[in-house]
Amino acid sequence: MTIVSKAAGPLLLVEDTLTLAHVYQSALEAAGYQVECVHLAKEARRAHRGAQGRIVLLDLLLPDGDGLDLLKEMRAADPDGKVIVVTSHASVNSAVTAMRDGAFDFLMKPFDDQRLVAAVNNAAQSQGRLGENGADNGGAGGHEGFRGFVGASPDMRRIYKLISEIGRSTATVFITGESGTGKEVAAQAIHAESQRANGPFVPLNCGAIPRDLLESEVFGHLKGSFTGAIADNPGAAVSADGGTLFLDEVCEMDLALQTKLLRFLQTSTVTPVGSSAPRKVDARIICATNRDPQEEVRAGRFREDLYYRLHVVPIHLPPLRERAEDVLTIANAFLQRYATEEGKPFTHFDEEVKSAFLGMSWPGNVRQLQNMIWNIVLLNEGPVVTTSMLPVSGLDGGAPGHASPALRAEEADAPLGDAIVGVDGLVGSTMAEIEREFIEATIRSVGGSIPKAAQILDLSPSTIYRKREAWAKTGD
Repeated sequence: MTIVSKAAGPLLLVEDTLTLAHVYQSALEAAGYQVECVHLAKEARRAHRGAQGRIVLLDLLLPDGDGLDLLKEMRAADPDGKVIVVTSHASVNSAVTAMRDGAFDFLMKPFDDQRLVAAVNNAAQSQGRLGENGADNGGAGGHEGFRGFVGASPDMRRIYKLISEIGRSTATVFITGESGTGKEVAAQAIHAESQRANGPFVPLNCGAIPRDLLESEVFGHLKGSFTGAIADNPGAAVSADGGTLFLDEVCEMDLALQTKLLRFLQTSTVTPVGSSAPRKVDARIICATNRDPQEEVRAGRFREDLYYRLHVVPIHLPPLRERAEDVLTIANAFLQRYATEEGKPFTHFDEEVKSAFLGMSWPGNVRQLQNMIWNIVLLNEGPVVTTSMLPVSGLDGGAPGHASPALRAEEADAPLGDAIVGVDGLVGSTMAEIEREFIEATIRSVGGSIPKAAQILDLSPSTIYRKREAWAKTGD
């Protein structure tokens, strides 16, 4: 069965090593592809002339030209085509550059037939998948959006299209953006768009795990390998085998663990703590941070070689203040969701509330808006959201309303005290006192449910339990 359409023509294989060209061509033809093979850059230009939607397998090291230049020419001549670049391990930086220049995927030599055919299958299946605006409504809950995202601003439409295009690739993705912009939503969308969608999606927040435990959480450990290791733990990387490993706040990793992560990316093997036997793992890596990764590299806190290995396909999520046309759409989606979950008759926002929302800068981004709507639904009866229901602590400029504890501070982006100015009696308190009151007030607002409070605060329930135990012991 031929998978590449006749309109696109046979797959173009550009490989100057004759033995490798024969191996690649045989594997692809066995998989049902028609293959045209050339060995030089000048031959590739001639064969690619007039191409429309053609798939190309391009070695970057050619004797008569630079493969990166050839890639740019092919992408300019055939924007709908898909170019998969091939390079050696020593030229990984070239692969990174190629992805930024529009390559669909890259293969690092040596690779097996299965990896080759999978990359080409992904390229073939990605063609013709997008609508005119590069998005669909999957997972938007009836609101215009894309796989968990809500909104149709131009910036978000570009992100939807990018996620759709790179989903079928196996390249590492590096997501940046302020806290609350939806980095994990983006990672889940990429996973859902990939061939690994039926495999596991394993998220790990590197900033929420103590540094001395992070290695075992990522790579696993054997029973008895350290104090407290009462059972074997496979680790997140092994748990993600056949799927996607999402490393959130990756810049929180210490340098020693960064070295091990780099080795994992290069070898696709992990060695659990307490073991000497490496294990092969097939997991796609998506990572994210709310910091500036280049600044972390300049400051010596993040390895430069790891940065370039991870930063193959960058995605930057815009803050909510830069997509103001989406604010009311997102707010309505959350209102419907939480009204249904809590059994409240809320239907819409009045005009004053809409104006207030459009005038806010949303320093906590979508998560701040989400928490505000949840707070409103929890503490009021509806059916219309009015300005009297708005929590003071969530509004820029102190609009009228009651003070709400159920709005979390973005730990990396704003001081905790700034988010809870409206809570009575905290002026002049220490940060520890403010933190405790903030957490306890949130627990009270959800009827004493620590799991629900943890979700609102974006903390793990175990963190809240530990803090309360410490407060009980010290009497603070």
